[in-house]
Amino acid sequence: MPNDLAPLLARIADALERLAPAAALRVLIGDDHRIVREGLKQILADAPDVLVVAEAQTGPEVLARVAELRANDGLDLVLLDIALPGIDGLDVLQKIKREQPRLPVLMLSTYPEKQYAVRCIKLGASGYLNKSADPDDMLAAVRKVAAGGVFLTPSTAEALATAVGQGGAQAGPEALSHREHQVYRLLTQGLTVSEIGAQLGLAPNTVSTYRVRILEKTGTKNDVELALYAERHARGRAGG
Repeated sequence: MPNDLAPLLARIADALERLAPAAALRVLIGDDHRIVREGLKQILADAPDVLVVAEAQTGPEVLARVAELRANDGLDLVLLDIALPGIDGLDVLQKIKREQPRLPVLMLSTYPEKQYAVRCIKLGASGYLNKSADPDDMLAAVRKVAAGGVFLTPSTAEALATAVGQGGAQAGPEALSHREHQVYRLLTQGLTVSEIGAQLGLAPNTVSTYRVRILEKTGTKNDVELALYAERHARGRAGG
C-alpha cells in the first residue's frame, strides 16, 4: 500500500466509526404476565437503540438470567415487576443490587407510584414506572436509567420529598418494614397465611406473626378491615 494513502484511509475509518450507530441497550424483562411482556417488547422494539435480550416470568428465573447474561457482559438494564411468583420482585431487586450493584433496575407495577416508589428507590431501584405509562415515558426511563441516571416521575419525586420531609416518620403502609409490606400486599390480595408462606418462603407461623404486627400498625382487627384499609389508602394516595 502506498504510504500516501495510509493517512486518508485512517481518516475514512475514523469517520465511519463515528457514523456507526451506538450499541443497543440490552434489556431483560421480568414479569409473570405474558401479555405484559409482549406489550413491553413491542414498545421497546420501536426504539433502534434498545434490544430485549431475555425475559423471565418468576423471581428465580430473573436471577438466573441476570447471572447468565452478566457473566458474558450481555445485559445493561432490568425491567422488573414488583409482583413475581417464586421470589417477590422487591426481594429480587435486593438480590440483584447485592450481587450486581452497578446493574440498573427499573421497577414496573400497576400499584400507585406514591404507594411503592419510595420503597423501591430505597431498596436500590433506579426508577419506578407504572405499567400504564406512556410509551415515550417508558423509553425515556429506559434510556436514562441505562445511562446511570435515576428516573423520577413528578408523583415519585413528590413522594420522595414527602418522605424526606417527614424525617423517616411515616404513616400507613409506608410505616411497615420491607417484609411486613410484602405480607400486607399479599393479605390484601386475598391470599391465605399458607399461600403467603409458600410464596415468600416463610413458615405459616412466621407469616401469622407478621400479620399480627400489620393489624396492630394499621389499626385493623381482621383481614376484611385490612383490605378496606388498603383500598382507602390506595384511593387517597392516588388522588394526591
